[in-house]
Amino acid sequence: MTVLDELHPTTPAPEIRRTELAAFLRACRARITPEAVGLPPGPRRRTPGLRREELAQLAGVGVTWYTWLEQGRPINASEQVLEAVARTLRLDGTERDHLFRLAGLSVVRAADPALSALDPATQLILDQLDPLPAAVSNGRYDLLAHNAAYDRLFPGATRPPTPSGRRNSMWCAFTVPACCNPFLNRESELPRMVGVLRGAYGRHVGEPAWEEYIRDLAAASPEFRELWARQEVAPPRSSLKVFRHAAVGDLRFQAAYLTMPTAPECYLVVYTPEGPEDRAALEWLAAHPDTQPVDHRH
Repeated sequence: MTVLDELHPTTPAPEIRRTELAAFLRACRARITPEAVGLPPGPRRRTPGLRREELAQLAGVGVTWYTWLEQGRPINASEQVLEAVARTLRLDGTERDHLFRLAGLSVVRAADPALSALDPATQLILDQLDPLPAAVSNGRYDLLAHNAAYDRLFPGATRPPTPSGRRNSMWCAFTVPACCNPFLNRESELPRMVGVLRGAYGRHVGEPAWEEYIRDLAAASPEFRELWARQEVAPPRSSLKVFRHAAVGDLRFQAAYLTMPTAPECYLVVYTPEGPEDRAALEWLAAHPDTQPVDHRH
């Protein structure tokens, strides 16, 4: 059973947060082997990772208190105690921040990030980056702004064919059929994307727009549901992305994620062609703006 199975659309936000915290702690504990922390493996371990009592002892916290925390009970956790738990679980910076947010030790924005107001200069910057494809997305991968080069490369994201009309790259990556999905290196990139999404979700646990988004995506894609259940958290970072365009073939890009101080939960994503063939393909698309990719959706 996953967290999604345990929750109902009317579940109060504090209960959702406690359930997410409990699932995250269990997942992190399961990946720490006894040998990694200097303990003997011992006989008859029925579950992977450390036992609850072992983690509590190493972190210097009470076994009962930690058990209640993993059970999602309404108990308080201090910053000092969570720091000890995070160290014992060997969490990195992104995972630690996620843990603290789930425990309610950081400010959570109540606003829907899909409605984030962008600085008027943002579109001008995007336009000046052409012929490099560039776009602005929020933590939920909603497409908030883009330039013409991005539109030429990803018409399926900027002019979505779905009945819901979602302009959302995560939704496109998981719901477009494999036969015509332009995202080629999905196996390496999709787990990372879901990890980034979970990190952003930690700031918005219990917010209706976010909860509905996660439920809808999980219902539409078993692959997303499986990755979401892993409880992995990742920071946004530059990565290689490989796409297929019907008019010019396969293209390889280095995608750079740049933070935006005027919109803290948004990222400017710039796609730089990896080689001369990729750059030539972009230039060809710019010179032939009326070229329409073959539509496999009907």
